[in-house]
Amino acid sequence: MGFINYIDGKYHHVRRYNQIAAVLLKYGFEDLVSYMDEKKRFAFFRKILPQKIQQESLHLSKWEKIRLACEELGPTFVKFGQILSSRPDLVPTELILEMEKLQDSVPPIAGNIAADVVERELQKPLDVLFASFEKEAYASASMAQVHKAVLKTGEQVVLKIQRPGIREVIEADIRIMYYLAAVFRKRIPALKNIDPVGLIRHFEASMLKELDFIHESVNIQRFRDNYQTDKGAGAYTTAPQVYQEYSTSRVLTMEFMRGAKISDVEKLNTMHINRPLVGERLVKTYFRQVFDHGFFHADPHPGNILVLPGDTICFLDFGMMGNILRKDLEDLGSLILAVFSRDFKGIIAAVQNLTDSPLLKDNRDLEADLFEFVNNYHVKRVHKNELSTLMLELKDIVMKHGIKLPSQFYLLARSLVSLEGSALQLDPHLDMMKIARPFMVKSIAYKYTPLKFGKRFFKSMYELGLYLEEFPRDLKTAMRRITSGEIQVQLEHKGIDPLIHTFNRISRQLVSAVIIGSLIIGSSLLINASMPPKWHNVSLLGLAGLSVALFLGIGLLNNLRKGDHDEPDRE
Repeated sequence: MGFINYIDGKYHHVRRYNQIAAVLLKYGFEDLVSYMDEKKRFAFFRKILPQKIQQESLHLSKWEKIRLACEELGPTFVKFGQILSSRPDLVPTELILEMEKLQDSVPPIAGNIAADVVERELQKPLDVLFASFEKEAYASASMAQVHKAVLKTGEQVVLKIQRPGIREVIEADIRIMYYLAAVFRKRIPALKNIDPVGLIRHFEASMLKELDFIHESVNIQRFRDNYQTDKGAGAYTTAPQVYQEYSTSRVLTMEFMRGAKISDVEKLNTMHINRPLVGERLVKTYFRQVFDHGFFHADPHPGNILVLPGDTICFLDFGMMGNILRKDLEDLGSLILAVFSRDFKGIIAAVQNLTDSPLLKDNRDLEADLFEFVNNYHVKRVHKNELSTLMLELKDIVMKHGIKLPSQFYLLARSLVSLEGSALQLDPHLDMMKIARPFMVKSIAYKYTPLKFGKRFFKSMYELGLYLEEFPRDLKTAMRRITSGEIQVQLEHKGIDPLIHTFNRISRQLVSAVIIGSLIIGSSLLINASMPPKWHNVSLLGLAGLSVALFLGIGLLNNLRKGDHDEPDRE
């Protein structure tokens, strides 16, 4: 049974691999397919695809084709595109804009299948769990869908139900992604700086978290806890309550929130919502998440924000959240304030504090670019309220000079774009920078409060005392190891690996040639001696030996044709 499952898994793996190749060819990415397999075994797809289908995408841009290919390849690639849209340090702006348009909606699964998932996960029949359960989906996406229900105690809830088999599909796709990333890294030199395998590893960790609804429930509870003691924004910010006893890693039961999306102007007017007030509150509560909590909603687009009666803001979908360290918050606040005060040295100092990589000794080019950026920013009235524009343009400058910032910086910049769009729908005249400034000043001032300064001073003195106490012992230990010869120097020969690889390949080829020659000679002697058993008076042992020699010979010729190409890494 295990062998049958193994064969079935391999079959589905190859079939999925072929589907990916077919979609790439459909949208004109023949070069990528050729990199996927140097033997060009997938070239036949070009012939079997209808010419009409291939020509449908001719009028599209390269970035549009990538987006459409991701949508056609399914949820794994859609999520991968969404992750890429938060990494402007790796992909161009044009691709980011397309990735943000990715559609994550598919027809819902049948209601009885969703009900089976709930009963299997919660280990009780529906009529025991709920007073009522609506089998028609309330909302649907590629990884999960939502159903409304009523608890026995009368509370109205929604159940986020993971699609059956989606985890297996995503895990299989990620295995293929690892293989493709390793191949592309070897055969496309430009990708080496991006580290595609590392990117897939980061994507895998993110997907495994998103597939685990327990992780999302923890995010929701943490978000709610942050506002429990908040006497300001806590009065008008909320999130659905999670019912832990009705939740597992594949089913998440939450409070049903009655409200209107911030993009639904007609419903907002019907509810008598003060839209400018809600817009201001949305920006305030978001910057409180960033600068006070260090834990923010990373995807605040209109579909994930509800306005409840009383001008209350409710956030939804906590699968993707951002975390920022206090130190990075202080440096980020210093950076933005330095831009608005035209403090060029302050900008460079803040960038230096944010990055782990050293800046160039000669910062003249960097200073010149920052000087032009700051002056242009202050002149362009169209950018007056666009804080996200400031972040994105700063990103372009630091990337131009090879400066690496924390990945959370890019996630924050992307979420600011979504937040700005949502807030300006409520109030087109909203000044985000005016609202954000007090939070930035507060984060910087916190660093220099007497209490904070005193703590840092005494901590530094304590660590210095420990170091001075341990230094003589460490020095004595080091000298003893040097005297006894325990400390060894290791030399690494760079550039010798390709030569060793060539010698190994030649050795294998020589051994194969000797074996093939021996098989041919031995088989010929068997045939000449008419050694039984026979087939049409020809020795079967001799024929078998010649067949093996032919098979090995074809492999040897193929190996010679390949030359000295490296095999893809096995991650």
